Amino acid sequence: MHAAQYHACLRFFYSKDFTMSETRYTPARPVLLKDVPQWDFETDVAIVGFGGAGACAALEAANAGAQVMIFELASASGGSTAMSSGEVYLGGNGGTRVQKASGFEDSTDNMFNFLMACHGPQADENKVRAYAEGAVEHFDWLVAQGVPFKDSFLDKRAIVALTDDGLLYTGNEKAWPFRDIAKPVARGHNLQVEGDNGGPLLMKILTENVEKQKNICVHYDTRTLCLIADENGGVHGVVVRIDMQERFVKARKGVVLCAGGFIMNREMLQKYAPKLLRGNIPIGNPGDTGTGIQMGISVGGAAINMHEGFMTIPFYPPGNMTYGIFVNAMGQRFINEDAYHGRVGTYAAQQPGERLYMIVSVEDYGNVDRKPFFNGDIVGTGETPEELEQELGFAPNSLAHTINFYNEHAAKSADPLFHKSAQWLKPMRPPLVALDATPERGAIFPCFTLGGLDTLPSGEVLRTDGSVIKGLYAAGRTAAGVPRRGDGYGSGMSVGDATFSGRMAGKAVANR
Repeated sequence: MHAAQYHACLRFFYSKDFTMSETRYTPARPVLLKDVPQWDFETDVAIVGFGGAGACAALEAANAGAQVMIFELASASGGSTAMSSGEVYLGGNGGTRVQKASGFEDSTDNMFNFLMACHGPQADENKVRAYAEGAVEHFDWLVAQGVPFKDSFLDKRAIVALTDDGLLYTGNEKAWPFRDIAKPVARGHNLQVEGDNGGPLLMKILTENVEKQKNICVHYDTRTLCLIADENGGVHGVVVRIDMQERFVKARKGVVLCAGGFIMNREMLQKYAPKLLRGNIPIGNPGDTGTGIQMGISVGGAAINMHEGFMTIPFYPPGNMTYGIFVNAMGQRFINEDAYHGRVGTYAAQQPGERLYMIVSVEDYGNVDRKPFFNGDIVGTGETPEELEQELGFAPNSLAHTINFYNEHAAKSADPLFHKSAQWLKPMRPPLVALDATPERGAIFPCFTLGGLDTLPSGEVLRTDGSVIKGLYAAGRTAAGVPRRGDGYGSGMSVGDATFSGRMAGKAVANR
């Protein structure tokens, strides 16, 4: 996401009160089918939200012959997918075209084992298996829609590819313990566009495909208020507000909720995922207020994994920052710093005490007159570990012991405590610099939610007893999908999961 979008979301996040006002229609309560006064619209499939999940659900439902209506809160398509970097996490089945061209072979079991390790014990084995088995076909489907991927590999440690290269490592594939569980393979597929522009391009292409479909009708500036359900909880449509007027929409085959997560709803965060309140850059669009999840709950849907979320400290680029170490308020390391920035951020936010630091040699930090990518201030320097320790106010031989122990073993290309890869191991030579990595003191910690409605791989929403709610489907961040843990997340898993799960839900509802 671009910096301007980060700060716009941040201002929106802290300036709004998302407490539901007293109104006739709320996401937390469905309208009973018997109380519907008239049908203002009728369609086969009603889709709530026009981001990556909603677009793909609409395309697959329409391709299966269904009449589709999309209801989008904003004045244009996009959702959080358009605000992302647009990487798509794909592999398995021998590898995608880009993986093969870049010299990678990726088996389905290898991808499955990696994703299960990333997101277990919360991982949904059936969803992970379906995604691993279907990822190459999903790549081919995106290409068929006109999404461009260059057959090239970016062999750099980067959060996003600012080049138009088609493939890079975007997760913990090469970091311990995952490298011992599955063979490291690059799976982050970057659209063929320079700069951090993959998400906007992806949504532009998907939107153009939606607009070509004669049996898809899009309603912008439309707020979906609640579901319409019968006495048994079966879903038959939605109530929407267009031009300040409530309209009743009959969905003959079903409703697909693609309304995003709940990172913009402070009340829901406090209730379900209070640890994410430590994050200070909510990643999402203003519509990520959890209304889709609330609608699903209103008809008996089970909301699961609601405590989990993505939390990151983007401490690279440059890649040389990886030679440094993170320490907590006790002066102790807590992570192998070659891990994905989201894994480091998740562990960082869990540390006891009120301070977090990144220690790095000046030669690797570079220009001391600039701030690092994560915006941390320089709060200490030292010609020796002991001098830095004293300047930061640590107890004698606490931080210094950590640095000296690390340097002693790094000189032997070893990290007995956290198993950092030898590629990123070398002694930190003085002078040393300490950067404040505390979120409450200016370091940026972007975050978003990973909880949502429990669904089958095909998108049907489930009750707490495992039964299916007839006529209701969910995809993207409205559902608890493939990515379930912040410490196992990798860039592209949300866009990959959202577009894939949208397609599965669109197919299922059209064939109902």
